[in-house]
Amino acid sequence: MKITLIQHTPEPEKVVAAAAKLCYSAVGVDSIMEDLQSEKVEKFVDMLMGLGHESPIEHVSFTFAVEGVSRVLTHQLVRHRIASYSQQSQRYVKLDQFDYIIPPSIAAIPEAKAKFIEAMVSDQKLYDELVGILQEQHYQRLVEEGKTEKQAIRMAEKVAIEDARYVFPNACETKIVLTMNARTLMNFFHHRCCERAQWEIRELATEMLSLVRNVAPNLFKYAGPNCIKGTCPEGSMTCGKIMEVREKFKGL
Repeated sequence: MKITLIQHTPEPEKVVAAAAKLCYSAVGVDSIMEDLQSEKVEKFVDMLMGLGHESPIEHVSFTFAVEGVSRVLTHQLVRHRIASYSQQSQRYVKLDQFDYIIPPSIAAIPEAKAKFIEAMVSDQKLYDELVGILQEQHYQRLVEEGKTEKQAIRMAEKVAIEDARYVFPNACETKIVLTMNARTLMNFFHHRCCERAQWEIRELATEMLSLVRNVAPNLFKYAGPNCIKGTCPEGSMTCGKIMEVREKFKGL
């Protein structure tokens, strides 16, 4: 898994402080950015986060580039709907040798790992065979319809891979660019940094939190699973590791 913070709102904490300043004072827009020294910004943002006043933080956003993750992860990720996503397409990108993610529980057992890899090799073989069969069929049809040889080859491959991709597994590696505003990120961290989240998306969320804390430490000081600020909301489903979790995110 590789995660890069490729862009974010410049001076995100200052922008949040300016937006909140407008809420709490008679200041006009011409002077909204005045008198926002770093010490004041830090104090103001810390107050907002402590109070849970999150609407001003929607004005700043963060864009990440992610690779080395499975389609299992991205199926969960896109459920966070107040965000923007651009994912590598299996419809337009021919995978001559697809990469895949092996869950740690499977990788830890040699017999299970061997069977898993066998399944991945088989999927690639089936994909290649289907692409060949479909491509030949579509090529002949396109030539008969009057397309040039070059056009027919290009179009036949595109149509072939969009159907052949159905044999790919959830383990198939993918790449995605995502943008979230800070409030959406807070919600994402609440749910996906939790120990009960699936291991892969939990790893993603924890690394994303580490990255945004580097550029907006006060904004994300209290970010993480819900239990770092209060009681665990999972009830009888709790992981039972609240003290360990708090220490983990305190030192992140």
